[in-house]
Amino acid sequence: MNLEDYFEFLAPDNIRIKGHRMGIETIIESFLNGCEPSDIAIAYPGLVLETIYATITYYLHNRSELDAYLMRLRDEKEAEYQQARKNPPPIVQRMIDVKAERHKQQLQFSSRSKLERSL
Repeated sequence: MNLEDYFEFLAPDNIRIKGHRMGIETIIESFLNGCEPSDIAIAYPGLVLETIYATITYYLHNRSELDAYLMRLRDEKEAEYQQARKNPPPIVQRMIDVKAERHKQQLQFSSRSKLERSL
């Protein structure tokens, strides 16, 4: 069996573990963060150790390409996050507004309390 047989190459930046919705980046990032394969198996009980080892081996054999792959995914997620911050959904914007209003009221209350104490 070839290492590639463990994966589904859906697009250049979308490599999934065959039979799962999980991208290989999940396993690789866990590995790069110091997790042992057995710990990864505990965290993702739907995966067998064979698949985890195959993913790590595939990464080690294709390190430069997969490091670039991981960087592109991180950049994409960061861009999505920044876009969401610029244009939050209406419910999130409402929560931001409520929080700002409460903060404003707390400042006003604090200012009044200080003024009353100084009199």
